[in-house]
Amino acid sequence: MLQNNSTLKSLIDKLWQNFWEGGIANPLTAIEQITYLIFMKRLDDLEAKRERDAEFTGEKYTSRFKGKFQIPGSNESIDKNELRWSVFKHKPADEMLMHVQMKVFPFLKDLNGETSPFTKHMANAVFIMPKASLLVSAINIVEDIFKEIEKDATEGGHAFQDIQGDVYEMLLSEIATAGKNGQFRTPRHIIKLMAELVAPQLGQRIADPACGTGGFLLGAYQYILTDLVRKKDPAKLSKDEDGFERAAISAVLTQQVKTILDQSFVGYDIDTTMVRLGLMNMMMHGIDEPKIDYKDTLSKSYNEDSRFDIIMANPPFTGNIDKGDINEGLKLPTTKTELLFVERIFNMLKMGGTAAVIVPSGVIQNSGKTFEALRKLIIEKAELKAVIAVPSGVFKPYAGVSTAILIFTKGGETNNVWFYDMRADGYTLDDKRNKIAESDLPDIVQRYKARDPKKDSDRKLKYFMVPKKEIVENNYDLNLSTYKEEVYEEVVYEKPDVIFGKLETIEADIQKGLAELKSLVHG
Repeated sequence: MLQNNSTLKSLIDKLWQNFWEGGIANPLTAIEQITYLIFMKRLDDLEAKRERDAEFTGEKYTSRFKGKFQIPGSNESIDKNELRWSVFKHKPADEMLMHVQMKVFPFLKDLNGETSPFTKHMANAVFIMPKASLLVSAINIVEDIFKEIEKDATEGGHAFQDIQGDVYEMLLSEIATAGKNGQFRTPRHIIKLMAELVAPQLGQRIADPACGTGGFLLGAYQYILTDLVRKKDPAKLSKDEDGFERAAISAVLTQQVKTILDQSFVGYDIDTTMVRLGLMNMMMHGIDEPKIDYKDTLSKSYNEDSRFDIIMANPPFTGNIDKGDINEGLKLPTTKTELLFVERIFNMLKMGGTAAVIVPSGVIQNSGKTFEALRKLIIEKAELKAVIAVPSGVFKPYAGVSTAILIFTKGGETNNVWFYDMRADGYTLDDKRNKIAESDLPDIVQRYKARDPKKDSDRKLKYFMVPKKEIVENNYDLNLSTYKEEVYEEVVYEKPDVIFGKLETIEADIQKGLAELKSLVHG
């Protein structure tokens, strides 16, 4: 949606440039600081709207900016109204920096009350602005971004909340540096694909045990809301740039739906910055009390087995966990996180719950005993529905790993496994990742939903089914090329006599040319 709005894109680039020049070179630090500013602005706008609505309907509404705020570490209290973006943005530069740092930011950290995950994870957050001029220019750019969103909302007919969510996604996509422990952002179109394949429904509990900035949880959220529109008013759907149906999410966000959704999503991550960004990302998209927590879901401290209907995840690929800290519920004899995470996801699912998980190709084809044991688990104790081979450029510029998406339902029975050889995801497979017309994604969704062991038997095609018996005989190997039939084109060669004849003609021509050249030189 936003790919078309060049003004927004250049404003976001300008914001990054600003922080870079202001001395904040680490993209994660920059995005955290940008997030706080967007959050302050959004909070003021939302409260103003709620106050106006209450005035209009005559209902009572107590604004978050009503009353006094006790400034931490001092005896001074301040009128909360002074903490509004619309008020402090008019202050002189140096005074504004002190005001935001000492008063507005502490107020923000305490926003949802002591018990909320947001307040808990904001406790160690710091507001870093090296100089007042950077704050002033950043505030002006954020103002311009919101004006542009407003304009797009009125002229383009897109919902404000959707665009704002997209702006935030755009900001996050700029963290193009591979994180530590092999974390990297899952491209949005791959998240959309996985949401379409597991089709989460309103009322289901959805989790991601290594959630990063919350991309999968939001993908599920957007799918659920689009699906509600599809059932209620399909005319409101339109195709997005990746060929998936999308609806303005605000269209169906009634109070009742919101209450259900507030309880639906759970995420964990072991990086505190990611947890904060994830919380704010969810809040920007309309989930007021998100449940994202700081936790190592592989460790002994985690105990949420058999609780979730849907799990979508792209767990860290590289890394080992300390043997002594591994949760006793995890039975695989390994310290490799890419194996333990798949077992963790299996354990987290309720009976009948479904997971879509991205794994590195080693998980599906490595012949090691533990790798085989994991594949055996998801084929014997679950219904392994699909293995989608993903080309190695999809995660660029972060990493060039080749991966696969596994889809399995706990407690079901595997009879046949559906394979699909994704060749194009709608973007070039180099570091630039430019949009191209070719994409297998809509085809994958359509063919997955219509998969049939009788029809999908031609292994020369991009997709086909393989009976469980054959997979078991191959030591549970799930590598697509083990089962695919290569199509060899017959090449017809000419008879030797004809080839010799042609060579003789060529040689005669060369001799003739040499003779002419000789006569010219000696002429």
